[in-house]
Amino acid sequence: MILCCGESLIDMIPTASKAGPDGFMPHCGGAVYNTAIALGRLGVQTGMLTGVSSDMFGQQLVDGLKSSHVDISHLITSDRPTTLAFVRLINGHATYDFYDENSAGRMLAPEDMPALTPEVTALFFGGISLACEPGADAYASLLESCAGDRAVMLDPNIRPGFIRDIARYRRRLERMVALSDIVKVSDEDLNWIMPEPVSRREKVNQLLAAGPSLVILTQGGEGATGYLSSGDEVQVLALKTQIMDTVGAGDTFNAGVLAKLSEQGQLHKAGLAALSPRILRESLAHGARVAAITVSRAGANPPWAGDL
Repeated sequence: MILCCGESLIDMIPTASKAGPDGFMPHCGGAVYNTAIALGRLGVQTGMLTGVSSDMFGQQLVDGLKSSHVDISHLITSDRPTTLAFVRLINGHATYDFYDENSAGRMLAPEDMPALTPEVTALFFGGISLACEPGADAYASLLESCAGDRAVMLDPNIRPGFIRDIARYRRRLERMVALSDIVKVSDEDLNWIMPEPVSRREKVNQLLAAGPSLVILTQGGEGATGYLSSGDEVQVLALKTQIMDTVGAGDTFNAGVLAKLSEQGQLHKAGLAALSPRILRESLAHGARVAAITVSRAGANPPWAGDL
């Protein structure tokens, strides 16, 4: 089972209303939640570890996981409120205003983290859950205690507005990168992590030297490039499609990559350390294909395996 560890929230998506001004419709979301949903729909055995509220939005999130065949046995339920993200779409690209204080997801503590059974063979971490304390420390502690014999993918998806203590965040992120087998970053993420005026390849090499076997760099419409610790480099182009919006695009790309690595029997530490350029190319291409379907739809609505 791939256990997706991180935030779940409600995306309030602007929706035309006959009664007057546009309203907002609640849609299940959150970077890690989207990845879990996409994996479940692709037919991969998947679970979700997150803090969920007992409120109406929390129930909506739970129902969304169940309907996409995601295991919910690792959910941590409380009566704190659900995180809300109000979405603004400009030319199809999303910006967000978050309401996250004292939320069920954010207020997780290290002692809340459950013991993981051998059924969990891979872990995925990412999103704002890596920046918002105290939950961020809880996820970091889980990674530190469980990464030794499990494959780990990390997508920091850095949002500077959430980072209150940059030095503390950098230290936590450095520890998590060192324990990860796959690190996926955007151009913006990479430049934030390493602001030094050196080449992109030099920055990637620094990331690889920190511990991962694979670094994946995404560049929006230009596609993605995978860099192996062996020195091999593989690039795939983004698929051309009619874009409705970009909500959840990177999250479902992650799911596509993980799904293909799992299908090929490579989603374990030894397999990732010895990953071939051919399988990497297939995995990146699968991620691009899944993401292309998602951006052709409104909101984070990943495809089912049959849609491919």
